[in-house]
Amino acid sequence: MTSATDAPLPAVTRLIATDLDGTLLRDDKTLSARTVAALAAAEEAGIEVFFVTGRPARWMDVVSDHVQGHGLAICANGAVVTDLRADGGLLTVRPLERGDALHVVRALRDAAPGTSFAVELTTGINYEPSYPPFHLDPGAAVAVAEKLLHEDVPGEGAPVLKLLAHHTEMPPDAFLSLARTVSGEQASITRSSPTALLEVSGLGVSKASTLAACCAERGISAAEVVAFGDMPNDAEMLGWAGTSYAMGNAHPAALAAASGRTGTNEEDGVAVVIERILAAR
Repeated sequence: MTSATDAPLPAVTRLIATDLDGTLLRDDKTLSARTVAALAAAEEAGIEVFFVTGRPARWMDVVSDHVQGHGLAICANGAVVTDLRADGGLLTVRPLERGDALHVVRALRDAAPGTSFAVELTTGINYEPSYPPFHLDPGAAVAVAEKLLHEDVPGEGAPVLKLLAHHTEMPPDAFLSLARTVSGEQASITRSSPTALLEVSGLGVSKASTLAACCAERGISAAEVVAFGDMPNDAEMLGWAGTSYAMGNAHPAALAAASGRTGTNEEDGVAVVIERILAAR
Protein backbone atom coordinates (compact mmCIF):
# COMPACT_ATOMS: atom_id res chain seq x y z
CA MET A 1 0.00 0.00 0.00
CA THR A 2 1.27 3.45 -0.92
CA SER A 3 0.73 6.86 0.67
CA ALA A 4 -1.34 9.76 -0.60
CA THR A 5 1.75 11.53 -1.89
CA ASP A 6 3.21 8.69 -3.96
CA ALA A 7 0.27 6.47 -4.95
CA PRO A 8 -0.30 6.43 -8.73
CA LEU A 9 -3.23 8.56 -9.85
CA PRO A 10 -5.68 7.39 -12.51
CA ALA A 11 -5.07 8.65 -16.03
CA VAL A 12 -8.49 10.32 -15.87
CA THR A 13 -10.56 11.06 -12.76
CA ARG A 14 -14.24 11.61 -13.51
CA LEU A 15 -15.83 10.83 -10.15
CA ILE A 16 -14.80 10.95 -6.50
CA ALA A 17 -16.75 8.70 -4.12
CA THR A 18 -16.28 9.39 -0.44
CA ASP A 19 -17.64 8.02 2.79
CA LEU A 20 -18.59 10.58 5.44
CA ASP A 21 -18.11 9.56 9.08
CA GLY A 22 -14.48 8.84 9.87
CA THR A 23 -13.51 9.82 6.33
CA LEU A 24 -14.67 13.19 5.02
CA LEU A 25 -16.10 14.48 8.30
CA ARG A 26 -13.94 15.40 11.24
CA ASP A 27 -14.60 13.72 14.56
CA ASP A 28 -16.97 16.55 15.52
CA LYS A 29 -19.04 15.76 12.37
CA THR A 30 -18.07 18.95 10.54
CA LEU A 31 -16.22 19.66 7.30
CA SER A 32 -12.99 21.62 7.46
CA ALA A 33 -12.58 24.72 5.31
CA ARG A 34 -9.85 22.90 3.39
CA THR A 35 -12.15 19.99 2.59
CA VAL A 36 -15.00 22.28 1.52
CA ALA A 37 -12.62 24.10 -0.82
CA ALA A 38 -11.28 20.84 -2.26
CA LEU A 39 -14.77 19.49 -2.96
CA ALA A 40 -15.79 22.73 -4.69
CA ALA A 41 -12.59 22.78 -6.75
CA ALA A 42 -13.14 19.19 -7.90
CA GLU A 43 -16.67 19.94 -9.06
CA GLU A 44 -15.50 23.12 -10.79
CA ALA A 45 -12.90 21.03 -12.63
CA GLY A 46 -15.66 18.75 -13.92
CA ILE A 47 -15.18 15.88 -11.44
CA GLU A 48 -18.41 14.65 -9.88
CA VAL A 49 -18.34 14.10 -6.12
CA PHE A 50 -20.62 11.45 -4.65
CA PHE A 51 -21.17 11.10 -0.92
CA VAL A 52 -21.53 7.36 -0.24
CA THR A 53 -22.55 6.68 3.34
CA GLY A 54 -24.28 4.36 5.77
CA ARG A 55 -26.29 7.32 7.04
CA PRO A 56 -29.98 7.60 6.21
CA ALA A 57 -30.97 10.44 3.89
CA ARG A 58 -32.49 12.41 6.77
CA TRP A 59 -29.04 12.69 8.41
CA MET A 60 -27.36 14.26 5.37
CA ASP A 61 -27.69 17.87 6.52
CA VAL A 62 -23.97 17.85 7.40
CA VAL A 63 -23.07 17.85 3.69
CA SER A 64 -26.25 18.93 1.90
CA ASP A 65 -24.76 22.37 1.17
CA HIS A 66 -21.83 20.79 -0.67
CA VAL A 67 -23.45 18.53 -3.27
CA GLN A 68 -22.88 21.08 -6.03
CA GLY A 69 -24.69 20.57 -9.33
CA HIS A 70 -25.99 17.00 -9.33
CA GLY A 71 -27.33 16.88 -5.76
CA LEU A 72 -27.14 13.09 -5.51
CA ALA A 73 -25.89 10.94 -2.65
CA ILE A 74 -25.87 7.21 -1.95
CA CYS A 75 -27.21 6.51 1.54
CA ALA A 76 -27.96 3.58 3.84
CA ASN A 77 -25.00 1.56 2.50
CA GLY A 78 -26.38 1.60 -1.02
CA ALA A 79 -30.05 0.99 -0.22
CA VAL A 80 -31.06 4.40 -1.58
CA VAL A 81 -29.95 7.09 -3.98
CA THR A 82 -31.27 10.42 -2.80
CA ASP A 83 -31.53 13.94 -4.19
CA LEU A 84 -30.32 16.27 -1.45
CA ARG A 85 -31.62 19.28 -3.36
CA ALA A 86 -35.15 17.90 -3.06
CA ASP A 87 -35.18 17.54 0.73
CA GLY A 88 -33.77 14.05 0.57
CA GLY A 89 -36.22 12.65 -1.95
CA LEU A 90 -35.49 8.97 -2.67
CA LEU A 91 -34.76 8.31 -6.34
CA THR A 92 -33.81 4.64 -6.05
CA VAL A 93 -34.68 2.14 -3.31
CA ARG A 94 -33.07 -1.30 -2.94
CA PRO A 95 -34.98 -2.76 0.02
CA LEU A 96 -34.30 -5.58 2.43
CA GLU A 97 -37.23 -7.97 2.13
CA ARG A 98 -39.04 -8.34 5.44
CA GLY A 99 -38.87 -12.11 5.30
CA ASP A 100 -35.10 -11.95 4.94
CA ALA A 101 -34.90 -9.46 7.81
CA LEU A 102 -36.92 -11.81 10.02
CA HIS A 103 -34.58 -14.67 9.11
CA VAL A 104 -31.61 -12.60 10.32
CA VAL A 105 -33.42 -11.62 13.51
CA ARG A 106 -34.19 -15.25 14.37
CA ALA A 107 -30.70 -16.45 13.48
CA LEU A 108 -28.99 -13.82 15.62
CA ARG A 109 -31.35 -14.31 18.54
CA ASP A 110 -30.28 -17.96 18.55
CA ALA A 111 -26.57 -17.42 17.84
CA ALA A 112 -26.01 -14.29 19.94
CA PRO A 113 -28.49 -14.04 22.82
CA GLY A 114 -28.87 -10.44 23.97
CA THR A 115 -28.89 -8.97 20.46
CA SER A 116 -31.32 -6.07 20.07
CA PHE A 117 -32.64 -4.70 16.78
CA ALA A 118 -33.76 -1.55 15.01
CA VAL A 119 -35.53 -1.30 11.65
CA GLU A 120 -34.64 1.52 9.26
CA LEU A 121 -37.54 2.22 6.90
CA THR A 122 -38.01 4.76 4.12
CA THR A 123 -40.25 6.55 6.63
CA GLY A 124 -37.85 6.56 9.59
CA ILE A 125 -36.46 4.22 12.23
CA ASN A 126 -38.16 2.03 14.84
CA TYR A 127 -36.45 -0.09 17.47
CA GLU A 128 -36.76 -2.60 20.26
CA PRO A 129 -37.02 -1.49 23.93
CA SER A 130 -33.49 -2.78 24.68
CA TYR A 131 -31.90 -1.11 21.63
CA PRO A 132 -29.82 2.05 22.31
CA PRO A 133 -32.33 4.87 21.73
CA PHE A 134 -32.04 7.18 18.74
CA HIS A 135 -32.14 10.65 20.21
CA LEU A 136 -32.05 12.11 16.69
CA ASP A 137 -35.30 10.35 15.81
CA PRO A 138 -38.03 11.24 18.31
CA GLY A 139 -41.39 9.59 17.78
CA ALA A 140 -40.03 6.23 16.66
CA ALA A 141 -42.17 3.18 17.38
CA VAL A 142 -40.79 0.83 20.03
CA ALA A 143 -41.64 -2.88 19.85
CA VAL A 144 -39.98 -6.26 19.31
CA ALA A 145 -38.43 -6.66 15.88
CA GLU A 146 -40.89 -9.34 14.83
CA LYS A 147 -43.73 -6.88 15.37
CA LEU A 148 -41.89 -4.02 13.67
CA LEU A 149 -41.35 -6.20 10.61
CA HIS A 150 -44.89 -7.57 10.49
CA GLU A 151 -47.18 -6.49 7.65
CA ASP A 152 -50.94 -6.74 7.95
CA VAL A 153 -51.06 -6.81 4.16
CA PRO A 154 -47.88 -8.31 2.63
CA GLY A 155 -46.11 -5.92 0.30
CA GLU A 156 -47.86 -2.77 1.53
CA GLY A 157 -45.57 -1.73 4.39
CA ALA A 158 -42.88 0.92 3.99
CA PRO A 159 -39.74 -0.56 2.40
CA VAL A 160 -37.07 -1.69 4.85
CA LEU A 161 -33.68 -0.14 4.07
CA LYS A 162 -31.61 -1.71 6.83
CA LEU A 163 -31.91 -3.93 9.85
CA LEU A 164 -29.59 -2.87 12.67
CA ALA A 165 -28.37 -5.41 15.21
CA HIS A 166 -26.62 -4.36 18.43
CA HIS A 167 -24.82 -6.42 21.07
CA THR A 168 -23.51 -5.01 24.33
CA GLU A 169 -20.78 -7.60 24.99
CA MET A 170 -19.44 -9.18 21.79
CA PRO A 171 -16.34 -7.73 20.08
CA PRO A 172 -17.50 -5.90 16.92
CA ASP A 173 -15.56 -7.98 14.39
CA ALA A 174 -16.50 -11.25 16.07
CA PHE A 175 -20.16 -10.21 15.96
CA LEU A 176 -19.85 -9.41 12.27
CA SER A 177 -18.18 -12.73 11.50
CA LEU A 178 -20.83 -14.64 13.42
CA ALA A 179 -23.68 -12.83 11.66
CA ARG A 180 -22.21 -13.51 8.24
CA THR A 181 -21.80 -17.17 9.13
CA VAL A 182 -25.41 -17.66 10.24
CA SER A 183 -27.14 -15.27 7.79
CA GLY A 184 -24.70 -14.32 5.04
CA GLU A 185 -26.66 -16.22 2.40
CA GLN A 186 -29.82 -14.27 3.25
CA ALA A 187 -28.56 -10.68 3.39
CA SER A 188 -25.53 -8.39 3.09
CA ILE A 189 -24.09 -7.71 6.54
CA THR A 190 -21.45 -5.15 7.43
CA ARG A 191 -20.57 -2.59 10.08
CA SER A 192 -19.33 1.00 10.36
CA SER A 193 -19.58 1.70 14.09
CA PRO A 194 -16.76 1.23 16.62
CA THR A 195 -19.28 -0.71 18.71
CA ALA A 196 -20.87 -4.10 18.00
CA LEU A 197 -23.51 -2.63 15.70
CA LEU A 198 -24.25 -4.46 12.48
CA GLU A 199 -25.99 -3.10 9.39
CA VAL A 200 -28.02 -5.61 7.41
CA SER A 201 -29.09 -4.84 3.82
CA GLY A 202 -30.69 -6.79 1.02
CA LEU A 203 -28.49 -9.48 -0.50
CA GLY A 204 -26.11 -7.86 -2.98
CA VAL A 205 -26.82 -4.32 -1.75
CA SER A 206 -23.68 -2.39 -0.89
CA LYS A 207 -22.03 0.95 -1.43
CA ALA A 208 -20.06 -0.65 -4.25
CA SER A 209 -22.98 -2.15 -6.17
CA THR A 210 -25.07 1.03 -6.06
CA LEU A 211 -22.09 3.23 -6.92
CA ALA A 212 -21.30 0.93 -9.87
CA ALA A 213 -24.87 1.33 -11.12
CA CYS A 214 -24.74 5.13 -10.79
CA CYS A 215 -21.43 5.22 -12.66
CA ALA A 216 -22.75 2.96 -15.42
CA GLU A 217 -25.67 5.37 -15.95
CA ARG A 218 -23.11 8.14 -16.51
CA GLY A 219 -20.77 6.12 -18.69
CA ILE A 220 -18.06 6.25 -16.02
CA SER A 221 -15.81 3.22 -15.59
CA ALA A 222 -14.36 1.95 -12.33
CA ALA A 223 -10.93 3.00 -13.60
CA GLU A 224 -12.13 6.65 -13.61
CA VAL A 225 -13.31 6.56 -9.97
CA VAL A 226 -11.31 7.52 -6.88
CA ALA A 227 -12.86 6.30 -3.62
CA PHE A 228 -12.25 6.99 0.08
CA GLY A 229 -13.33 5.10 3.19
CA ASP A 230 -12.41 3.87 6.64
CA MET A 231 -14.61 0.98 7.78
CA PRO A 232 -15.72 -2.53 6.70
CA ASN A 233 -18.81 -1.12 4.98
CA ASP A 234 -16.42 0.75 2.64
CA ALA A 235 -14.28 -2.26 1.75
CA GLU A 236 -16.23 -3.38 -1.33
CA MET A 237 -16.32 0.18 -2.71
CA LEU A 238 -12.58 0.59 -2.12
CA GLY A 239 -11.95 -2.67 -3.93
CA TRP A 240 -14.22 -1.77 -6.86
CA ALA A 241 -12.84 1.69 -7.60
CA GLY A 242 -9.84 1.90 -9.88
CA THR A 243 -8.02 4.03 -7.30
CA SER A 244 -8.92 4.03 -3.64
CA TYR A 245 -7.60 5.36 -0.36
CA ALA A 246 -8.11 4.09 3.17
CA MET A 247 -7.89 6.79 5.79
CA GLY A 248 -5.03 6.86 8.28
CA ASN A 249 -7.59 5.95 10.94
CA ALA A 250 -9.05 3.08 8.90
CA HIS A 251 -10.12 -0.40 10.00
CA PRO A 252 -7.87 -3.25 8.74
CA ALA A 253 -10.59 -4.38 6.31
CA ALA A 254 -10.56 -0.98 4.60
CA LEU A 255 -6.77 -0.88 4.56
CA ALA A 256 -6.64 -4.30 2.92
CA ALA A 257 -9.15 -3.34 0.23
CA ALA A 258 -7.67 0.03 -0.76
CA SER A 259 -4.89 0.65 -3.25
CA GLY A 260 -3.48 3.57 -1.26
CA ARG A 261 -3.56 5.26 2.11
CA THR A 262 -4.03 8.90 3.02
CA GLY A 263 -4.10 10.95 6.20
CA THR A 264 -6.74 10.64 8.89
CA ASN A 265 -10.12 12.37 8.77
CA GLU A 266 -8.71 14.90 11.25
CA GLU A 267 -5.80 15.57 8.87
CA ASP A 268 -8.02 16.31 5.84
CA GLY A 269 -6.90 13.07 4.19
CA VAL A 270 -9.51 13.30 1.43
CA ALA A 271 -8.62 16.90 0.61
CA VAL A 272 -4.91 15.98 0.38
CA VAL A 273 -5.63 13.53 -2.43
CA ILE A 274 -8.13 15.77 -4.25
CA GLU A 275 -5.58 18.58 -4.27
CA ARG A 276 -3.01 16.23 -5.76
CA ILE A 277 -5.45 15.09 -8.46
CA LEU A 278 -6.19 18.68 -9.43
CA ALA A 279 -2.52 19.69 -9.36
CA ALA A 280 -1.70 16.81 -11.72
CA ARG A 281 -4.12 18.26 -14.26
